[in-house]
Amino acid sequence: MIKKLLIANRGEIALRIVRACKQLGIQTVGVYSTADESLMHLRFVDEAVCIGKPNANQSYLNINAILTAAEVTGADAIHPGYGFLSENAEFAEQIEEAGLTFVGPHPDHIRLMGNKISAIHAMKKAGVPTVPGSVGTVTIHNAEEQAKNIGFPLLIKAAAGGGGRGMRIVERFDEIKTQVQAAKQEAELWFGDDSVYMERYLQNPRHVEVQVLGDGHGNAIHLYDRDCSLQRRHQKVLEEAPAPDIPDDVREPILQACVKACEQIGYRGAGTFEFLFENDEFFFIEMNTRVQVEHPVTEMITGIDVVVEQLKIASEYGLSYRQNEIVMHGHAIECRINAEDPATFVPSPGEVTQLFAPSGAGVRFDSHLYPNYHIPTFYDSLVGKLICHGQTRQQAIAKTRHALDELIISGINTNIPLHRDVILPDEDFVKQAQNIHYLEKHLLKKTATS
Repeated sequence: MIKKLLIANRGEIALRIVRACKQLGIQTVGVYSTADESLMHLRFVDEAVCIGKPNANQSYLNINAILTAAEVTGADAIHPGYGFLSENAEFAEQIEEAGLTFVGPHPDHIRLMGNKISAIHAMKKAGVPTVPGSVGTVTIHNAEEQAKNIGFPLLIKAAAGGGGRGMRIVERFDEIKTQVQAAKQEAELWFGDDSVYMERYLQNPRHVEVQVLGDGHGNAIHLYDRDCSLQRRHQKVLEEAPAPDIPDDVREPILQACVKACEQIGYRGAGTFEFLFENDEFFFIEMNTRVQVEHPVTEMITGIDVVVEQLKIASEYGLSYRQNEIVMHGHAIECRINAEDPATFVPSPGEVTQLFAPSGAGVRFDSHLYPNYHIPTFYDSLVGKLICHGQTRQQAIAKTRHALDELIISGINTNIPLHRDVILPDEDFVKQAQNIHYLEKHLLKKTATS
């Protein structure tokens, strides 16, 4: 087992990793920027090291500073959490070259899945269904020919990116070259790589993902699926597990396809296959080679601690479960709680003056907040995740609504009203799962009638 783990992250996920380490008897090292010395998880780690200034490039993205912290504290492993360096193949490579254990996939697999073009090619080989699209990289010179083969409307996407950056919807042939050029420029700006590709634009898909675990030796399992369709500007807002309204004869083949793909490449650790789902068909879009923000909904329906399993796999303990031992129970919903204005979505850093977290059977609040904690301006606005589990989807929704009523975070603005007053009471959402455009259209409708 890993003896001492350095947590190369901050906030909610850092505290989450500390808890998993305590369960396994692993010592912990916390790293922090000069803006983060009051983070909650630093109270519980065995050692803490300041690694730089508030700007992430000078701290949480500074590979040399993190490796130096690991060396001076005698850590033998590093967990990257999510965001920051979690899907940086060079970071994973340098960790392993230093003789340390990287809690995550092999660097080659991070690199493979980090580029959407190579990831799609690998999935096609493994028999995972993909969105019909371009062959290889799209350039100004081949864009029109590739577009003819795909048809319109189509989507241009950055090969090295995500979050909607470098993405363009094109509906007419005469726009294709201009839009490819614009997408390439944006991709270069955000990701340092101007490679783009094209795929068929699905009109009203849902965003469904499959959680997997692999031992790195050709064995893998799935932990069922999640629905992450409630998004605003391509950023997830609410997730639920399992994905509702998917027939078992459609669900089971895609779960097995994901497991088979992991077995074929010898995938190690936790990973997530992301799909667009439309008209009972799945289309692979990308694989995330890290623990996801929304992993708690999977934990709630399976009873399996994903972070503990990451640590066990990294320690060469292999998989703790066989596929037939994993049973899905009930339904879970996660609301991402962000420090932002619920109407304008402008970030709202500042001091938390009051905090009351809901509790009770099947209610979980993952957060690093506490009264008098000052949320800095330098990082992501996510400050907590409210997760509720019920025997049915309707029960999970009811429990989530009540928990949101109980959740009090004062001193800053949060998006609690968005979840409590806009999403969860909506009859369409309560009735059935919605597509990826639902939330933005719903918000526009609310704005127009208010």
